[in-house]
Amino acid sequence: MNQIPLTSSPGTLSGEMLYRILGRTGERISAIGLGGFHIGKPSRTDDDSIRLIRTAIDRGMTFMDNSWDYNDGQSEVRMGKALKHGYRQKVFLMTKIDGRTKEIAARQIETSLERLQTDHIDLLQHHEVIRFDDPDRIFARGAPRKPLSKPNRLERFATPDSLAIKIRRCTPLHAESGRGLVPP
Repeated sequence: MNQIPLTSSPGTLSGEMLYRILGRTGERISAIGLGGFHIGKPSRTDDDSIRLIRTAIDRGMTFMDNSWDYNDGQSEVRMGKALKHGYRQKVFLMTKIDGRTKEIAARQIETSLERLQTDHIDLLQHHEVIRFDDPDRIFARGAPRKPLSKPNRLERFATPDSLAIKIRRCTPLHAESGRGLVPP
């Protein structure tokens, strides 16, 4: 059974922020990140959101997390505005998609790139892997595993491998296909 690896070091303190290496990527990011959901809420103004994001970055936060569908895209739009004027180069930018076909996933990624006003995303994840057949749809042939048609627009594509492996081990085979939830 796969276990979450424990860190041998809490990270490196620099100024007010603790930094760690993200998995096997070699990327040094802040141990605390800024999530994008709340910055797109209608009760918050663009100026408030931009100030919040830039203050976090100015104080050492480098991990920015968002999603294609947070607040009908407003969260990505505001983060994109905040990342202008050199702020994009200071962060490791992650967003999430929920498209379960290659075509839908590619459209969502292109939309995210436009909203975030960037030419690339550092990490992309599948969001809301909550339905029984989601791992099948994500990992199937022709699925959104590698949804980009344009090269160099996406640095890393994270799929919920450990979740899919656990589901596969805990569920019976599909009667019609003779296989588990994750294709061989």
